[in-house]
Amino acid sequence: MRNIENRLVELSKFITDAEKLNTKISSVNVGWHIEHSLLVIIKIIETVTKSDATRYRWKFNLARAIVFTLNRFPRGKGIAPDVVKPNQHEKTDFDLLFAQARKSIDALKNVDSNNYFRHPAFGNLNKKNTFIMLDIHTKHHILIINDIISS
Repeated sequence: MRNIENRLVELSKFITDAEKLNTKISSVNVGWHIEHSLLVIIKIIETVTKSDATRYRWKFNLARAIVFTLNRFPRGKGIAPDVVKPNQHEKTDFDLLFAQARKSIDALKNVDSNNYFRHPAFGNLNKKNTFIMLDIHTKHHILIINDIISS
């Protein structure tokens, strides 16, 4: 749980670099990566908090096992669903999004351990695995941001 909170702090440090872009690394700018990461946290936790813990079923998933063991996502393999794609035509209110993400994380701390969401590649992720996935996902985008800024 603490990791995702630390990732938010780390992510917030890049707001001043939001307009930076390097198309050799990513087709979108730093701001897009920040906003996408925050939207993923908010939307996934919203789904988890509304889920029925009694319906959760664990099932082995090879992709999840590999990603969770390596603690990283491969680059260029995932496609963001529309619901977590930033609107590039509007100015982003990062303060509002960070506040919503923090509130979401606090809400996730208080749900049943078997509240869950269904990830398209990893299957059902309960509360513990949701925290792990969100940490790995956010770290993935922080690494991309670092590459954009340092290039």
